[in-house]
Amino acid sequence: MRILWPTVNALLNLTSALLLTAGYRFIRRRRVRAHRACMLGAVTSSALFLLSYVLYHTFHGTTPFPKGGFIRILYFAILLSHTVLALIILPLVLLTLLRALRAEYPRHRQIARWTLPLWLYVSVTGVAIYVMLYHW
Repeated sequence: MRILWPTVNALLNLTSALLLTAGYRFIRRRRVRAHRACMLGAVTSSALFLLSYVLYHTFHGTTPFPKGGFIRILYFAILLSHTVLALIILPLVLLTLLRALRAEYPRHRQIARWTLPLWLYVSVTGVAIYVMLYHW
């Protein structure tokens, strides 16, 4: 039961990553409605992840990484980059979303070029951290 909550968090991160990828592909094909639906789904999934993550760590605390050697160095390198970018991505996502909702599309595109790859990195590395922590 203890691993259930982290699994839910990883699935929410994976869902965000898949929706971000689909949303990008849709906008490249000028399918604006499908893009909008995917991106709103990614925002929702990420918001649910953030809520779940904060609640989990409030009640559970941290989980130490059990391995040593090179894998430990790799884990902490991924964790550090993930954590720093996770702090940066929240305001970027909100600003990108705000510009889209206000129909400020040129300004939305400008910031989305930065937001998408960083957000995708944070989502994918979130899943990688889960796999390394609980399944290696």
